[in-house]
Amino acid sequence: MAGDGAGVTGKSDPIITRLANEDKKWFYQKPNLLYLYLMLFPTCMGIELTSGFDSQMINALQIVPFWKIYFKDPQGALKGIIAAAYSLGAILSLPFIPMINDRFGRRWSIFGGSVVMVIGALVQGFSVHVGMYIVARMILGFGIPTCIVSGSSLIGELAYPKERPVMTSLFNVAYFVGQIIAAAICFGTNNIQSDWAWRIPSLLQICPSLLQITFVFFLPESPRWLITKDRGDEALAILEKYHGESDRGAEFVAAEFAQMQTTIKLELDAAKKSWLDLFKTAGMRRRVLITTMLGLFTQWSGNTLISYYLGDLLKMIGFTDTTYVQKINVSIACWSLVCGATVSLLVTKIRRRVMYLACTISLLLCYISWTISMERAQTAAQAGTPNNAANIATLFFIYAYSPCYNMGYNALTYTYMVEVWPYAERSSGIAFFQLFGRLAGFFTTFVNPIGLNSVGWRYLISYCCWLAYEVVFVYFFFPETFGRTLEELAFLFEDKHFADQANAAVEKVLNEKNADAISLGGEKGRSEVRENVA
Repeated sequence: MAGDGAGVTGKSDPIITRLANEDKKWFYQKPNLLYLYLMLFPTCMGIELTSGFDSQMINALQIVPFWKIYFKDPQGALKGIIAAAYSLGAILSLPFIPMINDRFGRRWSIFGGSVVMVIGALVQGFSVHVGMYIVARMILGFGIPTCIVSGSSLIGELAYPKERPVMTSLFNVAYFVGQIIAAAICFGTNNIQSDWAWRIPSLLQICPSLLQITFVFFLPESPRWLITKDRGDEALAILEKYHGESDRGAEFVAAEFAQMQTTIKLELDAAKKSWLDLFKTAGMRRRVLITTMLGLFTQWSGNTLISYYLGDLLKMIGFTDTTYVQKINVSIACWSLVCGATVSLLVTKIRRRVMYLACTISLLLCYISWTISMERAQTAAQAGTPNNAANIATLFFIYAYSPCYNMGYNALTYTYMVEVWPYAERSSGIAFFQLFGRLAGFFTTFVNPIGLNSVGWRYLISYCCWLAYEVVFVYFFFPETFGRTLEELAFLFEDKHFADQANAAVEKVLNEKNADAISLGGEKGRSEVRENVA
């Protein structure tokens, strides 16, 4: 199969993965690692609270009567640009992200992006006209990509290898927590008889960013970034503190550090730290193709219809009461969180390609069914004889969409991006993913209200066609990355001798450790070595 065969040559022997899997201690039995994970939640996972809050807030505010009155009930292109301004701001910031990450590190990048979003939320909450509101949303969008790229990378680079896939998958799950909070707030302010019905939710978008500003410096810096800055002693100290609490902690950390140093040196020797590095080799160009398509897939799979225009969809099938619509809004957000969290816990059990293929195929079937039920519902409504069965079926498929989407495009997105891109190009690679995701998001959030108003249910057919293409692309082009550390995947598409060099460094350290055990422990040392080999 094309998706598997092309990636095998550069995968190294998973020595570090095997050592990590031999560790039988749970993370909560390791005080330092537990502290690290607890700090990652408000800082890195909390970043996606802002994205979830924004999508749900702009969705819910379109249902709030006083928002409609204040902004003169925007429709069509104006309504689209209000929602799409967030993505437009994000697009404008993307060229600067690799430079900021490389120069200032992951933590300061998160801090800087969060400050920008605080400013945007304040301007948004005190907007006096629609133009100011759109600019505020652009400022919010300008700050979020820096935080997302830095946060997703930092999770992958700090987490213990055994828990890394789950931790990076939970990054996107925080999106739904933000959605729930925004939906609940908008439901609570829906009946306020003043402009504060929409100003309060708009101002409260400041909260996730304040969390990051408060807690980010309680986290250590990325050891891999420190290695690139010739601060290996600090990197080693971080690994010893957070990855060295297992029974064979010293041996594991020494091997892991050797693998990081060797792999990053090989990467940097071949890289010039510019955007052109992404297109220099066949392996990099394949990463760019996969990244581009995944960025488009995450936004062109029909999710923005539900995230930004649920009110319009429900109105088309006869649900017009604002309180009832807000309840559906909250329930969908809660359901999405359950689906996203459940799938995230499965990423250590199910291979990546299997999850992505299940995701795309189920999305296609869901959208075909949704299109049919929507056609029945709208045809009956236009004939003056509402079809309640079709209305309920449409609502069912809106709920059914969530587990299908979460199976791949939520749970695996940043896990996969962190795995596919080697350290030297990781910031640029994820920024490239953000670029196409934001471009796709801008396009769909702008076009969706126009399409729904112009052709109704027929607009859904375009998504059915695109989803069919996604199934084919994933089958032929997505490589398998399951069950490896980041360094073991660094040369996934390159000549295997690079991976072999990194492995040789690991084996050298392990052999030295074993030799030390023999010389210091006599027969006891020999028995330990025999156990290690076994």
